[in-house]
Amino acid sequence: MFFPFSWILALLRFESNPLDCFFQGIVGACGISVLCSLTRVYYFTQMRSKTESNEKTLSLRSPLTAHWRSLVHFWALTGLLSFVGSRVSSLIVLEFSLRAISAFMSTQLDSDSRGFQLLLIQSQFSLGCSITCTLYFLHQGAPHSSFSLSLAAALSWALSGFCSSLWNHVSRLYALHSTERYCGKCITLLASGHTLLTSLKRLVVLVFSVAAVASLATVYDHFLSQKEALKFWTPLTLCYSMLVVYNQEDQQRQMGAEALLHTVVVRLGALLVLMLTVGYWSDVLHVLITFLGEAICLLSSRDLLQIILEEEEEEPNMRKYGQSSSSRKRDYTSKTLSKNS
Repeated sequence: MFFPFSWILALLRFESNPLDCFFQGIVGACGISVLCSLTRVYYFTQMRSKTESNEKTLSLRSPLTAHWRSLVHFWALTGLLSFVGSRVSSLIVLEFSLRAISAFMSTQLDSDSRGFQLLLIQSQFSLGCSITCTLYFLHQGAPHSSFSLSLAAALSWALSGFCSSLWNHVSRLYALHSTERYCGKCITLLASGHTLLTSLKRLVVLVFSVAAVASLATVYDHFLSQKEALKFWTPLTLCYSMLVVYNQEDQQRQMGAEALLHTVVVRLGALLVLMLTVGYWSDVLHVLITFLGEAICLLSSRDLLQIILEEEEEEPNMRKYGQSSSSRKRDYTSKTLSKNS
């Protein structure tokens, strides 16, 4: 009689204290929020036309619906990251690290290339998984883990709030303040805003480097601790690596958010088959939750994807008709980001 209910509880079980998982989810969601806010600040400050009038700038104030949409997005990611276990999070981190290394080796990405910018946008949910996985590894068995994680969540909340307020300030008043030169934030962004994307690149690489160590330790403890497991995992790892490299090359040939969603479906579908083979039913549920989180992150970043893809499409036309590429990019970016504000 109670078998279905107990089976559902077994699927929804937490690997550690539910309060610790909740704090880890908050820290991961804050990391995603910081990345999104600073990325939008970079594009807005670099492409925004500085010749707009004060009246047009003040008309870009964020509506109330955008505020509630960001809150729903944040708490949805918090809940999803809280449920995803360390086993699946570790595999997600290692898979994204493999994709990034493959992209760097095949295309020699730099911080200004289209491929790197797309990779940075795709790393949102993987970044959240890397943070939760690292926190789980560092606090595993700690006597006061809840207190430490609560402090980390508070600091992450403060940092996320600062970056969100910076984006709101820039989207409303950057054109005015950068012209009048009396706002410290806008003057700083005007002088050194072009280095923001490079700084984000280094920060993301650092986070994934630390998470890769924690992920390797977690994967070894849960999947490779037995002698026979290594013989079973070796062909699976090789097949999955070939699939990741193929998806990376296929993504470079295609464009659009639909192509990115298709890549997510293929990647996580392969991971789902892998968990059906060697994992638990809870791991299968966590993979499905991961797909939902990836979809939420990509759909909420459609404005950034449109900017990058539109720049790629318009550059040949600009050269052909002799138009000013910088003014066209600034106008398009301002219109696209103001919709998301």
